[in-house]
Amino acid sequence: MEQDHSALKKMRVDDAADSVMTEVPVPATASSMNQQLFWSQWQLLDSILPTGGFAHSYGLEAAMQSRIVNNPEDLRLFLIQAMENVGSLLLPFVYCASNSPDTAAWVKLDQLLEATLTNEVGRKASTSQGSALLRVAASVFTEIQALQDLRKTFLGSTSVSFHHAPIFGLICGLVGFDSETTQRAYMFVTMRDVISAATRLNLIGPLAASVLQHQVAPDAERMVQKWRDRDVSEASQTSPLLDALQGCHAYMFSRLFCS
Repeated sequence: MEQDHSALKKMRVDDAADSVMTEVPVPATASSMNQQLFWSQWQLLDSILPTGGFAHSYGLEAAMQSRIVNNPEDLRLFLIQAMENVGSLLLPFVYCASNSPDTAAWVKLDQLLEATLTNEVGRKASTSQGSALLRVAASVFTEIQALQDLRKTFLGSTSVSFHHAPIFGLICGLVGFDSETTQRAYMFVTMRDVISAATRLNLIGPLAASVLQHQVAPDAERMVQKWRDRDVSEASQTSPLLDALQGCHAYMFSRLFCS
């Protein structure tokens, strides 16, 4: 009896091993690919992504030293104007780059934005964030060969400047985001970075920052709907005062942020 029991046990173990060895991998379904896309989307928006965005205040630090922003209500108005300006000026570049995510179109958009931006401080902030974003994206999304080729071909080249808006749109398009999600994501990044800068400048606390982000979310959505899906020929500057304030950042005696 004991020998029969041992033999039966051995047969069960052998059958289990055979079933493991002959298991056929399940191909990725559309549902699993969509789920992976959600994770990629959240990762691109995660503040832990080392793109250097938190080194810039979008002109908020200069606005505070100029006494234009003095309290949370001033900050709220500044944030809304900043999002309006991003929507009118940069969202068209994000849209066009994501809608046609190819290298040739991106190079033209990057060169056009380089000629459009007259603010030296803002231009440098845009290029530093854009080049950092490409490095991170190429390191993270190794399965996207186009990103690897883009990095090898252009990083360190003087023919392109790697402005943040076009490279953000290009990366989102290559990852697989639709254009509406990409434009909303760019508006969210702007809102997040300005509020983060306000927290580090001690204008508001972390809890008040979270409350403010929730309160201005409808304004951010309104900006997206107002300026979405526009060609770069329609890009315009709607808040020249913010542009002038950001340009003054380089002349401040003491400063916490790069822009």
